[in-house]
Amino acid sequence: MTVAPWLWIVFTIAASGAQTARNAMQRDLIASLGTAGATFVRFLYGLPFALIFLALVSAASGTHPPAPGGAAIGWAALGGVSQILATGLMLAAMKEKSFVVAIAYTKTEPVQVALFGLAFLGDRVTPGLALAIAVATSGVMLMSWPKRQAGEAAIGWRPAIYGLVSAALFALSAIGYRAGILALGAPNFALGASTVLALALAIQSALIVAGLASVDRPLLGAVARAWRPSILAGFMGALASQFWFLAFAIDTAARVRTLALIEMIFAQIVTKKVFRQSTSAREIAGMAIMIAGVVLLFWT
Repeated sequence: MTVAPWLWIVFTIAASGAQTARNAMQRDLIASLGTAGATFVRFLYGLPFALIFLALVSAASGTHPPAPGGAAIGWAALGGVSQILATGLMLAAMKEKSFVVAIAYTKTEPVQVALFGLAFLGDRVTPGLALAIAVATSGVMLMSWPKRQAGEAAIGWRPAIYGLVSAALFALSAIGYRAGILALGAPNFALGASTVLALALAIQSALIVAGLASVDRPLLGAVARAWRPSILAGFMGALASQFWFLAFAIDTAARVRTLALIEMIFAQIVTKKVFRQSTSAREIAGMAIMIAGVVLLFWT
């Protein structure tokens, strides 16, 4: 199946937009479910939609989903477990009262994706790609890094460690998903992406339900009772993941996750339009640098 070389760009931009919408919806669920419960919604309520996407892609292509082998299951499990652990560490960093610091450190993910992609998949990192990653990442960190107020304590080491390890696990998750798609050997990229997405969400949902049933049954019940407001967030989460996986099926995780930094621009738009928060001069400068990195990514 011939794939247009620019299609990964369309999928990545669509994924970033859908993920921004999902984050805004999850924010509304925090009041009733807490941060952890609102986070679990994306997996539990996203699984049914992932299965629907898989059925639609299978029907459109006239091909049944391939049975995943051990390698595909292993990579999908690695990606799914890494994503859950990464989210947990990111939340731990935020509990240190360093929300923005945590976000800044997690945005080092593209750098680590490039390293993991080279180590595990042999994805080549050209000098131009490395420069694009560095420029775009520095722009995002400039946008995210908090301005220290007079008399404020210095940033502790724990949020930094949590954020960096979280970014590493998010990077490992992206590599696991791309490796799982490649290992599946599906007849076309869309069917491969949809199959691994459904597999990964099934693994994640099973682990979350088992974990909550063991240690926090009240939260599991609260998540189940909040199904009405959670359905749309689950749909947007599954839609974002569908586009991410389609992009991973076409191009390297390093290029996809570097372009994915444009999510910060979408987040700024939502922050300004929906939550009525202003954009500082430093954030504007950071966006300009990040855009320069994205332009360089396209040029290379």
